[in-house]
Amino acid sequence: MTILAENRIMQVAFNKILKEDSAAVLPFLKKLYKQPPSEEILKERLLEMFDQNYECFGIYLENRLIGVFGLWFMTRHYAGRSCEVDHIFIEEELQGKGIGKSLFEFIHQYAASKDCETIELNSYVENFGSHKFYMNLGYIIRGYHFLKKL
Repeated sequence: MTILAENRIMQVAFNKILKEDSAAVLPFLKKLYKQPPSEEILKERLLEMFDQNYECFGIYLENRLIGVFGLWFMTRHYAGRSCEVDHIFIEEELQGKGIGKSLFEFIHQYAASKDCETIELNSYVENFGSHKFYMNLGYIIRGYHFLKKL
């Protein structure tokens, strides 16, 4: 995929990040939180995720890592074989340049290649920009995601 950034045409790629290379993801995950968990906790959780039907990807612009996202694969009684998109992060200065749209084209094709029938995702309630973005891609708000800390 190509985009116009820094006043020139640049190549964007979406490549899998393996468990042994997961340290590269941590700085991006920290940026998702107002108050992130400690780096040790993030690292521990991320490493465990790799053993639970989770795949991690990097978003690369001209071979420079500019973002990350994860995909979970499962079967759900209400949705069939499903892909859940998780922790999407693209560097702020590169948002609004078509990378997100291309990212979701990649995700849709990748999930279809793994025989998924549906794609799900969560978006924070206050993240209005993402709601509009997802709805423009054909997603609907189907419910609320509840969380209780134990």
